[in-house]
Amino acid sequence: SLIASGVGSLLQIRTFGFIGSGLLSIQGTSFNFVSPLILGGMALKTQGINPTQMLGILFGTLMLCAFTQILIASFLPFFRKIISPLVSGIVVLIIGLSLINVGLISAGGGFEAKANGSFGELKHLALAGIVIFFIIFFNRFRNAYVRISALFLSVLIGVFFTIIFKDFSFSLNSSLPTLMIPYPFYFGFGIEYSLISPLILTYIVTSLETIGDITATCEVSAQSIQGEDYIKRLKGGIFASGLNSIFASSICTFPNSCFSQNNGVIALTGVASRYVGLFVGGLLILLGSLPLIANLALQIPEPILGGATLVMFGSIAATGVKILSKDRLDSRSILIIAISLGIGLGVSYNPDILQFMPVWIQSLFSSGVASGGLCAMILSCIFPKAIIKHS
Repeated sequence: SLIASGVGSLLQIRTFGFIGSGLLSIQGTSFNFVSPLILGGMALKTQGINPTQMLGILFGTLMLCAFTQILIASFLPFFRKIISPLVSGIVVLIIGLSLINVGLISAGGGFEAKANGSFGELKHLALAGIVIFFIIFFNRFRNAYVRISALFLSVLIGVFFTIIFKDFSFSLNSSLPTLMIPYPFYFGFGIEYSLISPLILTYIVTSLETIGDITATCEVSAQSIQGEDYIKRLKGGIFASGLNSIFASSICTFPNSCFSQNNGVIALTGVASRYVGLFVGGLLILLGSLPLIANLALQIPEPILGGATLVMFGSIAATGVKILSKDRLDSRSILIIAISLGIGLGVSYNPDILQFMPVWIQSLFSSGVASGGLCAMILSCIFPKAIIKHS
């Protein structure tokens, strides 16, 4: 993931022809895909597919659907008319709300704790609570760098408490190589057709986020947000995100998207130099090439990750609310939100409600993200712009 983020950032910042935004825009692994991939993986597991084949199928389907962003970049004005902030906000909100349950399970000790009967024990909840407490604590600081580092510092403190109060220590795997180079298509290649519709929709939402992030980066970098240069940056940025996601899938990691956190750093420091971004991209590649980093990260206790992911997944839902706030929330919008959330979250929590439907309907609406997002798109087209007229 770190290597893909580094390579993607270099491509986005440096630009090659019409590819890339040419801005200090860091790429990172997108959270938007977590929910549909978990649901897709669970569906594949019920079919008796082994984990190696499952990963090959997931990465292959991600690679295929990544061409969605390349198409969006080519027909950007058309897609921007179809998908409004109302639609994209609903989809992001459904993603965040459906993932909160995953974070809560980790905070309680994870599936291993559920199996051994220790799920929800005080020691698990205390570790998750410590992480959440310090995230809040660090975000009260005036220093911008402390606030930006709050998540990372809180996880480190959680690990420190674990070492003190539990029989825990990091064990280094001496058999790991000093340097690791990704092996393309390590798990093979396959396609799961039932995943195509939710992943295409997720790539569309990710493209909308990319438009917003690049626009914000233009704004804080004193670049124009109108005219041909601006449209060129948007197209190049979305095109680069699509290529980055194809590359990421080929080396067995998840799609990349533009991260908005860099805009806050630019605004606070006044530094928008692309040379800074190129340095960071190279650093990400270096860190990703050192297996020791992954070896240590994988040993972090699950309740600590649960405390961190609860905040992160909640922030995804909050981002959805923020996107929704950009649209005029009249009675029409409220009705679209209500119906789309009801259907999307309903299917997400109880996917077996579609078990008696035709296979094509199950394939299209098996994901809460897809069902809620498609519902929002359809309703926004068939409802008039104003269903209540004021005299």
